[in-house]
Formats: sequence, C-alpha cells, structure tokens
Amino acid sequence: MKKLFLSMMMVLPLLASAQKLGHVNTQELFSQMPELKVVQAKMDSIQSDYESQFVVMREEFNKKATDFQQNGATMSESVKQFRQQELADLQQRIELFAQTVQQDLQKRQQELVAPIQERMVKAIKEVGDAEGYTYIFDSAAMVYISPAATDLMPSVKVKLGIK
Repeated sequence: MKKLFLSMMMVLPLLASAQKLGHVNTQELFSQMPELKVVQAKMDSIQSDYESQFVVMREEFNKKATDFQQNGATMSESVKQFRQQELADLQQRIELFAQTVQQDLQKRQQELVAPIQERMVKAIKEVGDAEGYTYIFDSAAMVYISPAATDLMPSVKVKLGIK
C-alpha cells in the first residue's frame, strides 16, 4: 500500500505537467471575424426600416398635437377629450413600438451572431484538438497570463481565415 501511494505521488506531478494549456482572446477574435461586416450591414438595414416607420408615427403624432394645440380652444369638451385620448393612445403606441423594435433588434442580432460564435468556438476546439491542448482559456477573462503560456490566437486565426 505504501509503495502504491509513493508511486501515485511520483506520477501525479508528471500527469499535471503533461497538460498543455493555451489561451485565446475571444472578444478580439470575434471582433475580427469577417462575417461581422455582413451582420452589421443587415442590422443597419433593419434598423433603418424601423426608423422610417418611427418617423412616420412621430410625424402623425406631431401633426395631431399641433392641430389640437391650434384648434383646442374652439373644440367642444367632448371633442377635446376624444382628441386628448387619441394623442395619448398614439403616444402609447409609439412607446410600445419602440420597445418592440428594441427587443426585435436584439433578437435579430443574436440570431445573426450565433452562427459566427459557433464557428469561432468550433475553430478553437479544432485547434485545441489538433495541437493536443487539454485546456484553452479565454484570455479576456484572465487575471494573469504567464509569458510561458501559449497564445493560440494566431493558429485560430489561420483556421478561420483571418489575416
């Protein structure tokens, strides 16, 4: 039993030193993915469409508000209340539209970015497997990285076709 324990104590440091550790800055890598330009162009187009709709809604509100301010003094009380309610409803629709747009933009961006993230993670995994790494850490989240640690960023960039 004592020999087994001594054998284990001698082998464990060897096993630990046999592990290869690497790191990649995923934020930097992701920002360099060429597909991001396509995603940004799509997002700009979608946002532009929403902004056009928002402008139309805002113009309608401003027109009705101006009309109400100019003609409010001559309106009967029931017409005033109707117009005020109409303006409040329109304002509420505009606010709801803005919230819905924000949620839709976030959802769309996630849908467009997810395949890029998956491709990046797959490339990191393939480089790790090909080069025999036990662990690959995200250097963006590391407190300290030894100069002796292996930066796999160049290998992953080659795998992704990034210059």
